[in-house]
Order: sequence, then C-alpha cells, then structure tokens
Amino acid sequence: MWVQGYNPTGSPLLSTALAALSAAALLGCIVLLRMRIHLAALLALALAAGVAVGVFHMPASMAAASAAYGGAFGLFPIGWILVNVIFLYRLTVERGHFDVLRESLAAVAPDPRIQLILIAFAFGAFLEGVAGFGAPVAITAAILVQLGFRPLQASALALIANTAPVAFGSIGIPITTLEQVTGLDARTVSMMVGRQLPIFSLLIPFWIVAIFSGLRGMLAVWPAALAAGLAFAIPQALVSNLHGPWLVDVVSGVSSIGAIVVLLRFWRPKECTRPEGHGQQATPQARSRSEVWRAWFPWMLLTAFIFAWGVPSFGSSLDRILSPRFAVPHLHRLVQRIPPVVTATAGPEAAEFRLNILSATGTGILAAALIAGLSMGLSPRRMLASYARTLWSIRFALITIAAMLALGSVTKYSGTDATLGLALAHTGRWYPFFGTLIGWLGVALTGSDTSSNVLFGNLQVITAHQTGLSPILMGAANSSGGVMGKMISPQSIVVASTATNLYGEEGQIVRRVFIHSVVLVCLMGALVCLQAYVYPFTGMVPR
Repeated sequence: MWVQGYNPTGSPLLSTALAALSAAALLGCIVLLRMRIHLAALLALALAAGVAVGVFHMPASMAAASAAYGGAFGLFPIGWILVNVIFLYRLTVERGHFDVLRESLAAVAPDPRIQLILIAFAFGAFLEGVAGFGAPVAITAAILVQLGFRPLQASALALIANTAPVAFGSIGIPITTLEQVTGLDARTVSMMVGRQLPIFSLLIPFWIVAIFSGLRGMLAVWPAALAAGLAFAIPQALVSNLHGPWLVDVVSGVSSIGAIVVLLRFWRPKECTRPEGHGQQATPQARSRSEVWRAWFPWMLLTAFIFAWGVPSFGSSLDRILSPRFAVPHLHRLVQRIPPVVTATAGPEAAEFRLNILSATGTGILAAALIAGLSMGLSPRRMLASYARTLWSIRFALITIAAMLALGSVTKYSGTDATLGLALAHTGRWYPFFGTLIGWLGVALTGSDTSSNVLFGNLQVITAHQTGLSPILMGAANSSGGVMGKMISPQSIVVASTATNLYGEEGQIVRRVFIHSVVLVCLMGALVCLQAYVYPFTGMVPR
C-alpha cells in the first residue's frame, strides 16, 4: 500500500506549482510553441510521471502501471470506436454513396438555412453520437461546402453547431470516462448533464441560423429551428435521465432529423433565400430509390447495432461473457488517499481494466461497416486495405487519445490532482463558475471533452468536496462547460480547415467562433451557479 501525500515539498505553493507542471506544459506547448498535440501529450505524460516519482514519491512501478492503465483505456474502447466509424465513412466515400447521401439531404431541405439546421446540427449530432473526436465537424463542414456555403462560413457554423451533443459523444465516452477517473456513477452524471445541456440544445439551431442569415432570416425559419431544437432537447433530457449516456446523441439526432423531415411535409419558408455571397449548389443528379437506399443503408445498420449494444440487458450480457476484467498489477487497491481529501469511495483506489475490444460498441460499428462493405460489393482484401489506410490516417489521433488518458491516470493515482484541487478550493463560492471555465479550458486546449474530463475531472470532484458543493454537479459542469470549448480547440479547428480546404487559415476560423464560445460558456457557468445555490435550480441536482 502506498499512501498519497499532497504537500511533499513542505511548501503548499511549490507543491501546487509542481503538480500543475504537466498541465501547464501541455497547454504551453499547444498554444505558445504550436507543437503537434500528440507530441505535447507525450511530453506532458513524461513530466507527470517524473513529478509523481521524483517529487510525490510514487513508486515507479505504480507510475508505469497507472500510465499503462490509462493508455489502454484510451485505445479500448475510445480508439476502437473512432477507427471503426472512420472506416465506415471511408467505405461510403470510396463507393460514391456519401455523395448520394449528401444530395438526398439537400433535396429534403432546399433552403440553405434549413440545410444548416438539418446537416450541421441534427446530422452532426448523430455523427457525434457514434464517433466524436472531430469526425462530425469534418463530415458536416465538407457537406456544407458542397451545398454552396463558403469554406470559412461552413467551418465556423459546423464548429458552433457541434456543441450540445459533445458531452454524450462516442456512445457516452466522455461521461463513462469521467466515471473511470473519478468513481462518480456515470448514470448519475448523465442525469445532471441532461439537466444542463438541453437548454442550450434548444438555443443552438436559432443561434447558428442567426449567424448565417441575420435575425430576420432566422425569424423566417423559426418553426424549423424550434422543431429541431425541441426534438433534440427533449430526448436528450429523457434518455440521459432514464437510460444513461450511451444512446443520448443517437436518439436525439435521429429525432431531430425526423422532426425536420416531417415538418417540411406541411410547412416551407415563404422564400428560399440565399444570403449574399452564398454560392449555388450543384444540380443533383437524378438518383433512383435503390441508390438512395444503398447510400443510407450503412448508417441505418450502424444505428441498429448501436441501439442493440445500448440496451442494458443485451450489452451487459455480452460484457459478462466476452469482456473480462483484469485487476491492474502494481496498482489495483494499492493507492490510498488521506484527509483532507475526501472521495466518493472510501478505501484504496480500484484499478480494473475491461478488455472492451470483444463486445464494446466499437465491435458493433465494425460489424456494421463490414456488412455494409459486402453489400457494396467490396472484397475482403479491399476492405482490409481500406482499414489499414484508416489506421494510418488517424495514427496521431490514437497516440493523442492514449497519451491523454495515461496522463489523467497518472495525475489521479499520484495525487497531484488532489494538490491542485485543494488550491482551487480557495475560490470559495465562485467555484461553480470557475469550475465550468476549467472544463471549457480543458476542451479548448486538448480538443476533447473526454480528455478534459480525464485531465480535470478528479480535480473537480476533490474541489467540490472541499467547498461543500455536489461532486456530481461539478463533474457534470466540467463536461457541460467543456462542450463550449470544442469550437476553439486547435484539433477541431484543424479538422474543419482540412475538410474545407482552408489549411493554413485557422486564425480566421478562430476569430469567427471565439466570441460565441466565450458567451456560451459564461451562460453555462451562470446556470451551474444557479444549480449550486439558488432554489428551485438546486432541486435539479441528483442526490
């Protein structure tokens, strides 16, 4: 048994500065040195391990085990989900089916304002639910450009639209990862996030249309914005509170798409207006019903697999049979927290790894991709070659994910997150607001709500205990506040610029979206403050 210590140098200021060294190095390398994010993450991991062993006196075997534990969780299931959904997307692009899908979306909604809601908000939310990690922005921004949106405009609007669904992205990975690093129950955190984000889910469709076409243009299509927002926000609240974080975005995204399609059967805007500078979309080719069906089939199959894996009884049964748990050697129940840090779970910290490759949602996505590939007439050899290209194309993303999860695991088990939490506790009653900004900063700099939860999730819980706040509230605030930082993260900006052929013009995109990010996170911080202190908002916090 190794007992954590939170002031190993005897100076609270020096101990806090050393505990913050890895996070400061990560942020500095990304922002000031413009280092590639995977290299910055690896450097920060090395610093965190050095501080853990050299300053906080963590045994080297424990530091290595905690890094391996976090890195393994980053690859399975997070990387496993990402690589398989990108593989499915590449297959549809290679066979030309994605062009048909794009044209069918444009045919449903010829008005560019409604196209924006349908594609950037509703379809983007669905993609966030199954993939996340930049894939929704890349896909929806590329579609918008092909529909006549200017590249800079398409990039900015796709980034702003990709906010409300982020906390539940990749089949709930940000919240299940928060459970992994903090011990908070994922279902309870899901309930809390589901009582924060739906307000913004209702707001975002109006917000992006107002940016695109002004207040008058937004008022002309308010029924579509309202239908999309309500059809997303209501399922988001219900599924997150009654089921859990796994199917929230998939259900909400499909509901929002369906609501827009149904509405357009009975209502159309009086004029199909195109703002100044908006290009004319190419005339779509005549497509047969079978072609449209084949284009949508992979995504419908993907949805079916995700729903099957998301049913608790089915998914749990497969996990018990095919996903064994392993106690992590040199780490499991060998690390003990001490007062004044109080955690939700008493006793030594648990460290069990589940081999999710066998039955996690990523396997269902891979099965859907393989079936879709066979239906397209692709040979196993060609699909294998495409899978290899997919792995190579996202290799740096996989390294980043593994390194970030390893970094978060080292900071948790070494106790450096507790040292930072004790320092932040001095913000007192203002902490709900500043804690929300911490989540925003984490996503803005790492590009991932999952990474932000890993980096700062345990810090939020510890600080909440020290300040008398609900750890569920502040854990959720880290994730909900973080979604507003996704639009200004370097990773997201590069994804958007690459998808729209604006590589090298990332500064313009940042200037377009920065003020929206700041305003939205301040509104979220105000909501968290109300939920912390003001009745009846305090009744929204699960006990």
